Amino acid sequence: MMINRIMATCLVVSCLATTSCEREPMLHLHQGGKDIDMQIPAVDLNLKVVWNYLFKYDVEYDWQAEWTYGWDDTDISMFGPIGYTEPHAFEVRRYFTGSTQYGTHRSPYKHTISGNSIYAKYDFGFWDILAWNYIDTPDGVQSVRIDETSTYDYVTAYTGQTMNPSSYNAPHFTHSFYQPEELFSSYEKGIDINKNLDGFVFDEERNCWVRTLETQLQPLTYIYLVQVILHHNNRNGRRVTSIDGNANLSGMARSVNVNTGVTGTDAITVNFYMRMKQDVTDKKGETVDVIGGKALTFGMPKLNPYKLDTRSYLESLEKVAEADLNNRHYVDVKMQFYNGKDSTIVFDVTDQVRRLYRGGVITVELDMDKVPIPNQSGGSGFDAVVEDFEEKQWEFDM
Repeated sequence: MMINRIMATCLVVSCLATTSCEREPMLHLHQGGKDIDMQIPAVDLNLKVVWNYLFKYDVEYDWQAEWTYGWDDTDISMFGPIGYTEPHAFEVRRYFTGSTQYGTHRSPYKHTISGNSIYAKYDFGFWDILAWNYIDTPDGVQSVRIDETSTYDYVTAYTGQTMNPSSYNAPHFTHSFYQPEELFSSYEKGIDINKNLDGFVFDEERNCWVRTLETQLQPLTYIYLVQVILHHNNRNGRRVTSIDGNANLSGMARSVNVNTGVTGTDAITVNFYMRMKQDVTDKKGETVDVIGGKALTFGMPKLNPYKLDTRSYLESLEKVAEADLNNRHYVDVKMQFYNGKDSTIVFDVTDQVRRLYRGGVITVELDMDKVPIPNQSGGSGFDAVVEDFEEKQWEFDM
């Protein structure tokens, strides 16, 4: 009689089969009472690790060197941690494809687990295993919606629309969308649980047959830290005194395939929140005002950023530009001026978003000596479109 187990430590999933006197296992484990123990890998999802990727010439990306806004206790209470948090509970779906490796999925065995271990039973044959982190929000309201019933072949994650209008580069949608919660997934296909124990090695210490499969949870959501640095804002009195707190990042993906990590084709605008901090010392020692916030997104449409080779950065950037062709990325922020008038300033950050295809710091530097003061009564005084910071071209429409 044989007992089969699947378990993992760190980034490894292992298939284990233990034996006593008989080498020949029973055919129908989930019916015959034989057990398999699967353990989801524990992954350190530290922000610096996730953003530890290379630009051209093997230069490591250092987001901290670019981040002026900071992140204090108020930011944490309003927006959450600046980076990813490690998940401690998971949704697991096991798909039995019988004698066909990489076969079509039927209704899965479903598990919601706390911790990183489940107790399950398997037939001999081929299996696909999908896992993603369980989302537990403080207020119990979840933005991410999981669709696993439209088709069993893959699972889709997406979010819904907010009440805020979407004014820039959202051709199919009139409103902005909620940010997704942090989402990570792991997908292993064609796992062979066979009677001959092909690929298994006997572990004498644990008295079991062992087969090792490599797997790793990868992010499906990407963090953009957005900061608008206001130079000369407090010269002879502060020109911009506050913001309304709402901001938008456009041209991002509406959904993601949880199995593959590939984002959907629809471009939407993601609503997020920002704060304004006054008299901050920037990297050059200048005293500036900074508007900053954190936007969590599914990334750009038609792309899996994690599959791009960061050591071949220029080649990867070409693939990003091809996938993101005819798509633009804007950040819009409504600013309140000293005379009580407000204006929405729109920043074209397309080049930066494409360059930071796995997330990073988006920076816009604005010389307030060049920004006109709105003087119209009622509503916004003007909408200003500020081109990407690398081009240094500003257009203000009065």
